[in-house]
This record gives sequence, structure tokens and C-alpha cells, in this order.
Amino acid sequence: MNTARTFLFSVVFWGGSVPIVLGAPVAALFGTPALRRYVQGWLNFHAWSARRLLGIVTRVEGSPSAGPTLYAGKHQSLYETFEMARLLDAPAIVMKRELARIPVWGWAAQRYGMIAIDRTASGAALRGLMRDAQAVRAEGRSVMIFPEGTRVAPGEQPPVKPGLAGLYKALKLPLVPVAVDSGRVWPRHGPKRPGIVTLRFGEPLPPDLPRGEMEARVHAAINVLDR
Repeated sequence: MNTARTFLFSVVFWGGSVPIVLGAPVAALFGTPALRRYVQGWLNFHAWSARRLLGIVTRVEGSPSAGPTLYAGKHQSLYETFEMARLLDAPAIVMKRELARIPVWGWAAQRYGMIAIDRTASGAALRGLMRDAQAVRAEGRSVMIFPEGTRVAPGEQPPVKPGLAGLYKALKLPLVPVAVDSGRVWPRHGPKRPGIVTLRFGEPLPPDLPRGEMEARVHAAINVLDR
């Protein structure tokens, strides 16, 4: 049954996403706000598909901040990438630069305001990351990053990458860690399973903590559901 559900989800959501992505340049002609509303519709389509076809729903614990915020989330599956963007009112999302090179989608993603980063973590890459993030902050938007750098399986708790400290220092925004347990129902390989995915928004951290303390508190908070 789970294999059939997963196959149906792939056909409906990814099949439906093709014309949606191809239509993004048209939406962008009407301005960035129109493109962001268009993307929000795509995110809602993903949530509907996951709920109706896979039996996967989101439980939110805590709450997002009211103003511009730096969100640092656990990353166990593609699911929370969509859900966090859907719930956080069009945040700028830090993504690997390879995704920005995908034809049409990459262009639309950059017009939407995503921040591409070279994961080599070179000095130039980090300076570019901070420059782009500051431009986003000037628009009054939040920024979302997955500080471990990649998807990890349940139980894995790698250290956070240097990009988080760079953003934290440059943006001077409150930092909210977000724990997630999506890997239980949305494995990287194999069929997905019905269930509840918890997104737990932690207590905001002030924008002036020493780097070591900030990283330790973020690491502990994003892994709180993984114990």
C-alpha cells in the first residue's frame, strides 16, 4: 500500500509540478510579489498531495516569530523544505548553488529570492552568502537555512556548517531553531509512510550571542526530536 501511495504521489505532485514550474516565468512578469504568491500555491499543492495521497500531515509546536527572523532547521527530507517555506510567509531559502543552475526552475528560484551558496564554504562563497542575505533583510523578509548542510537520516546529528555563523553575524536577526522528525515517514529511499511530521519552533535566540554558544544551542534545539 505504501509503495502504491508513493507512486501515486510522484505521478500527481511531480507530474503537476512540471507545468507549474514552467509557468513561473509568466508569473514573474507580473512582479516578484506575484511570483511569491504563485510559489505559495505550489507549496499548498504539495501539502495537499502529501495529506491526501500519502496520509502525511504537519503538527506545529511553538510558533514562528512575528517579524524578520533567521530560521535554522533540521533537514531529514524534502518535506520540511516545502512545509517551512509554506508556513513562514515566503522566506528566502539558502540552497546549494547547483539547484540554481536547473533550467527555468533555477531562474525562477532566484527571482523568488532564494540565496544560492557554494558548499565549499570558501571565503568568497561566505561573503556572497552574507551579501545576498543582507539584500533579503533589506526587503523585510526572513531567511531560512538548514545549517547541517544536507539531508541526514534520523539519529544523525552532524555539526552545523560555517554558513550559519556568517548569516547570524551579518543579519543581526533573532535566530529560531526548528526541530523536525520527517525522516520517520519520509525516508530518503523507499516508500513513504502515513504519519505526523512535527515541526517544533524553539525559543528565539538573541542576535548577539558568541558564535560557540549560538551554534551549541542551535544544534541542541534542532535535534531535540531526534533523541
